[in-house]
Amino acid sequence: MAIATLDKTDTLIRDAVTQQLEWDSEVDSRDIAAMVRDGVVTLVGYIGSYAGKLAAERAVKRVRGVRVVANDIQVRLRLERPDPDLAADVATMLKLRSAIPQSVQAVVHNGHVTLTGAVPTLLIGAITTNAVRHIDGVKGIANHLQVLPAATTRDLRRRIGQTLHRSAEFDARHLTIVIEGSIVTLDGEVDSWAEAEAAEQAVMHAPGVTEVDNRIRVSPHLVPVPPPDFEIC
Repeated sequence: MAIATLDKTDTLIRDAVTQQLEWDSEVDSRDIAAMVRDGVVTLVGYIGSYAGKLAAERAVKRVRGVRVVANDIQVRLRLERPDPDLAADVATMLKLRSAIPQSVQAVVHNGHVTLTGAVPTLLIGAITTNAVRHIDGVKGIANHLQVLPAATTRDLRRRIGQTLHRSAEFDARHLTIVIEGSIVTLDGEVDSWAEAEAAEQAVMHAPGVTEVDNRIRVSPHLVPVPPPDFEIC
């Protein structure tokens, strides 16, 4: 009986994931397939851009019941672009984002962008990556950015705790925070992957934090239900 229930749950999740991919306007899902086992979703197939690959992953994470995503989608560009053209676009995008320090550098090789340099927070590093990933022709990004050390970390735990508890995006009462040097570990349980990512992103604002070890678990008791048939009058 337990096996039958599990199979039914995975089927519901797979159907919900497929519908979410088809609904998301950032994703061309025609050549993407999803496999589900125990709430773990594996995405396979092909897509025309690196940004689309990441958009597909984000779409799946919004589905209730998804616990882990393995993104094995391959990027197949419709039109290859020479590295010098990509490098020029990367340089322009980095200049347009005022939050990105001038110390950030980029190297382009075979359509893959490698980012190096120093940033004040993990979030600025994420902003830097986001600025590049939407450039047409980019196949992948290697983020080697380093976070500058904070002047002091004495009250870091208190400030992170206050940030999490004032957020309206998740319930921080069920989360624990462990800080070892510049690494912050988050643990606990939430109702969706979106909440787990919101908690992680909140910590990424903290100066001096070089890594967020997100061990927050998505509740296994929440599974998608078949949507009702709506009629628009």
